[in-house]
Amino acid sequence: MKEIILDTETTGLSVRDGHRIVEIGCIELDNLVPTKNIFHFYLNPERKVSEKAFQVHGYSDEFLATKQKFIEIADHFIDFIKDKKIIIHNAEFDIGHLNNELSLIGKPKINNSNVVDTLELARNKFPGSGISLDALCKRFRIDNSKREKHTALIDCELLAKVYINLIDQREPTLNLVNDSINKSAESQNETDYFKKVIVPSDEELLKHKEFLKKNLKKNYF
Repeated sequence: MKEIILDTETTGLSVRDGHRIVEIGCIELDNLVPTKNIFHFYLNPERKVSEKAFQVHGYSDEFLATKQKFIEIADHFIDFIKDKKIIIHNAEFDIGHLNNELSLIGKPKINNSNVVDTLELARNKFPGSGISLDALCKRFRIDNSKREKHTALIDCELLAKVYINLIDQREPTLNLVNDSINKSAESQNETDYFKKVIVPSDEELLKHKEFLKKNLKKNYF
């Protein structure tokens, strides 16, 4: 089964304020294994990047001005995600911006029934705990040291690992050192606790037999 890990970066938070997408990143999974099939574009949003957004992803107006517009890559994007489940962290945000871009050029919107929100998965799995991407990376011991800025492809790579952990599909790891230590500890515990067997002497066996004979005769005859 093929799935798409997806992330976007934008000029700001709300489409109501006219904010647009500046980056789309997608990584394809085939039975939860990343393939070499990647979709990634920086986009000219045709408007200025807000200061807060710039602090998050670091894409300047000058950098984005030379990039393609969404309308130029839209068909490629639609073909890439077609008939695949889409995995997004905080899907409401990304789908809202993507559907805004699609509606601006007269394309059909993304159906929410094809979307899995890992934010919701995490909220249900760990109620009351931190569920940001960074918090989940820490929980699952995923190295996110490359995430100095929020960039779509890096976030997709991290989310792919988080997603696999969230649905309890982690591949078992071989830890031969720990296994060896555990087996050694078990072996040690087995030798630390034992019952000492004392074999009676011939004289003790004879006395025991005489005792039984005497007491049986006394009680029953």
